[in-house]
Amino acid sequence: MLVDVRRGLRVSAVLLSGAVIVGVLVALPATRPAVQAVDDAVWRWVGGLRNDPADAVAVGLSWLGGVWVNWPLRVAAALLIAVRRHWVRLLAFTLAVVTSEAAIGPGKAAFDRPRPPGSLIETSAASFPSGHAIAGAVTAVGLVLVLAPPGPARWRWEVWAVVFSTVMALSRVYLRAHWLSDTVAGALLGAGLALGWPAVVTAVRDRRARRHEQAGGPGPPP
Repeated sequence: MLVDVRRGLRVSAVLLSGAVIVGVLVALPATRPAVQAVDDAVWRWVGGLRNDPADAVAVGLSWLGGVWVNWPLRVAAALLIAVRRHWVRLLAFTLAVVTSEAAIGPGKAAFDRPRPPGSLIETSAASFPSGHAIAGAVTAVGLVLVLAPPGPARWRWEVWAVVFSTVMALSRVYLRAHWLSDTVAGALLGAGLALGWPAVVTAVRDRRARRHEQAGGPGPPP
């Protein structure tokens, strides 16, 4: 599933560490004002860019990152992986989805950060972290990792997945549904989980395969 497990683990660790750092900066009274100052500046700047075509694009991107698109894509991908009997890939994708969804509610409750004023779309729950950014990154990056074969083609798809996740997350800032730091933390967390679980599952599979070979047993599942 992953050609370079160690690189996957390292990149995942960096992304997850980045999400934690942003969360700490937002939570600590000593650093929160500085983060909020940046968020406020971006909020004002984005407000000056508003126009009807951009509004329509941002709303469309926000819809693409919502539950009505994410969950059908996830279910379809899981079914396809199961039909192909790629059980290790299915496990990694399922773990990424489950852990990312499990992190959203407690994260919002713990930070209880108010939404930016003047949101252009309907919102619910607290602002930090961005559930759209988390879900979009998990779905986009995760689908590429579990569906595309390793090689240059998958690398290109990974780049496009990261680009989409970033643009979709920024659309939430444009719509004033989230502060910039909300989406940065969410995208880092989602991408870190989407990359980390395949690396962990692949590492466990490879270790089991080595033990089976030493014991003369069958190979690992695909």
